[in-house]
Amino acid sequence: MTPIIEPVAKELLKAELNEKTFLRYTNKAGNEIYVVNAETGPNTLREIGRLREVSFRAVGGGSGKECDLDHFDLEDKACYQLLVWNPEEEEIIGGYRFTRWAEATFCENGQPYVNTEHLFRFSEKFLKEYFPYCLEMARAWVQPKYQSGSMGRKSLYALDNLWDGIGGLVATSPNVKYLAGKVTIYSSSPEMSRKAMIYFLQKFLGDKEGLLVSHHPETVTESEKNTFDEMFNADNLKDNYKILNNFVKSMGDTIPPLIHSYIELSPTMKTFGTTFDPDFGDAYDTAMIITLDDVYESKRNRYINTYFDQSKK
Repeated sequence: MTPIIEPVAKELLKAELNEKTFLRYTNKAGNEIYVVNAETGPNTLREIGRLREVSFRAVGGGSGKECDLDHFDLEDKACYQLLVWNPEEEEIIGGYRFTRWAEATFCENGQPYVNTEHLFRFSEKFLKEYFPYCLEMARAWVQPKYQSGSMGRKSLYALDNLWDGIGGLVATSPNVKYLAGKVTIYSSSPEMSRKAMIYFLQKFLGDKEGLLVSHHPETVTESEKNTFDEMFNADNLKDNYKILNNFVKSMGDTIPPLIHSYIELSPTMKTFGTTFDPDFGDAYDTAMIITLDDVYESKRNRYINTYFDQSKK
């Protein structure tokens, strides 16, 4: 792998994180949330690329390049970066890459020019009924320093702060009806742990309409399917998720935090199969969509409505 670049000077970052790029304050831990792109924050974008590569390599992923930036980050005018800024340490805690799909362009083959397209094919029904109303959230990350707990409240609320940011985006995007994106299971997970998670997402949350179809679907064998069907013997999603969690723990593994966060967000989350991604550290990506009208009221109040409360002050 190529050595990762040196940190970008803090003064360059602070010059770009200003009132024009500010989105909101976090609800917890006293952090700030900003939105930048290649034009409004070129130095910040480079630091995001550095920290993404550091974060993804730490869990067995990453691009292998000096920083994790691709053509979407650098060239796609519909692509933006959401970031959480720690004003005390003057550093970025974590972030998301996002695209309002209504602003996306299309390829010659009729498929959209978006991050999800290289792994999944969009159906005509999805393109007509869902696509224009989607906010794609991709490349979620929290730098390792804030995953260990060593930063106290800043660590504890790092992922929660990102959800504050997503809530702010939803609040300021009235035409958005869905959150779309992918959740990643890394190849460092034990094989049976990984397959149990993949099968759980397919069995209990899988789309039945073929709205998105994986180019190279990851499947389980008939024997593994029978094993997992016997294991997932509860009569509801919540209890079967507990069974999955206990099984994954018994393998010395953990369910990726994003999978947990999305399941906790809405009872109607849909997944569209899992595909192997050789371009991202041999990871396994599952496409998913969340209907915003179905988000639990407690989550809506915490992440979306608090944006409006802050705006009134």
